Amino acid sequence: MKIELFYSPGCSQCAAARESLKATAENVVPGIEWHELNVLEDLDHAVELGVLALPAIVVDGELLFSSLPTPQQLRAALNRRSGVEK
Repeated sequence: MKIELFYSPGCSQCAAARESLKATAENVVPGIEWHELNVLEDLDHAVELGVLALPAIVVDGELLFSSLPTPQQLRAALNRRSGVEK
């Protein structure tokens, strides 16, 4: 499973949540691919995926969160995607 977190430099909300979200994702799906993408550097890719607001999380090419989820929301979404309901 591949997760892309789109953020903007200077976004305090993004910076504060990145580590907890990454830890949550790695806990739910061992071996996950985690990528943090600066939207200013990857603007074409962000537009292609439908990212309109930041921070945003894309899972396996699908925009899953167009605003910052809590670790619990991310955990629930990843469990659903992997077929595990917890």
